[in-house]
Amino acid sequence: MKNTSKKNFFGKNNKENKRNSEYGYLKNTNRSEKNERFLNKSVKNKNVENLNKNDKYNSFPPLKRRKPTFKSNKEFSNKNYEINQELTNKRNFDDWIWGKHSVYEALSSDRAINRIWCTSEIYSSDKFYILLKDIKSKGVLVEEVSWNRLSQLTYGASHQGVALQLAFSKTISLEQLIEFSMHNCSNPILVALDGITDPHNVGAIIRSAEAFDCKGLIIPQRRSAGLTGTVAKVAAGALEHLHVSRVVNLNRALEELKRNGFVVVGLSGDGQISISNFQEKAPLVVVVGSEDKGISLLTQKKCDFILSISLKGKTSSLNASVAAAISLFHLTGN
Repeated sequence: MKNTSKKNFFGKNNKENKRNSEYGYLKNTNRSEKNERFLNKSVKNKNVENLNKNDKYNSFPPLKRRKPTFKSNKEFSNKNYEINQELTNKRNFDDWIWGKHSVYEALSSDRAINRIWCTSEIYSSDKFYILLKDIKSKGVLVEEVSWNRLSQLTYGASHQGVALQLAFSKTISLEQLIEFSMHNCSNPILVALDGITDPHNVGAIIRSAEAFDCKGLIIPQRRSAGLTGTVAKVAAGALEHLHVSRVVNLNRALEELKRNGFVVVGLSGDGQISISNFQEKAPLVVVVGSEDKGISLLTQKKCDFILSISLKGKTSSLNASVAAAISLFHLTGN
């Protein structure tokens, strides 16, 4: 039984193979796989050759893998330096000096200085302490700031912990201003500024004060614009002909002026006396406050008179420099 089954099995397969061979599709599996691989490779090679031939007419460049780029710390530092240089150029630093040696020489040469910024280490050092203390007593604002704040002010310059801004005119002491104003003038007029931080207003007031023959200007150390380049430009040359005293405390300065015979008058929209009706004949100090806040309450208490400017329109207040010009016109015309 076993032998006959084997013969039948192999015989059946032989018959099927013969039938397939007659129709021509008898396959050898190993041979057919090799042929398919060869055909596939040949097709791929032809496609590659066609692509290479068409590269001449193809406008797209061959694709290349991009290499990762990493910027070094040197490139970043150079870029930051360029940005700082650009910002420095935008800001006018013609009247600024920074660095230990440069600032020390400026302080020793007795140049006109508007303001000083320094770190606590510089302020307490043996080299700068006496110089800074002396110049602070003359009315120059000396401000202690952090290293980072000073770097912001100088836009990243090598400041070494200290910087200053030069003034466009030298200031004199209050005693010198009183002595000068009383010389050859019986009723001098001085102008005092209270909280006017806009340099354009300060420059315009200086121009009006000099035009109406005022003898000097008093500005506080804080809460006031200094004698910067903008102030000098707006004043249009008047700063060169007007004495300026920068005081540490405005209220104490007004008390000193009153002891020397000056009458202190303040300008305010709430004043009970119209400036056109004011007839006082004496040395005067005209106090001008800021446009938004006016004269401070403490300063108002130091004033002997509070004067107002009569307005006929709907506008309730005037610009500080305009109010000062109108007031000086009335006070010097009597």
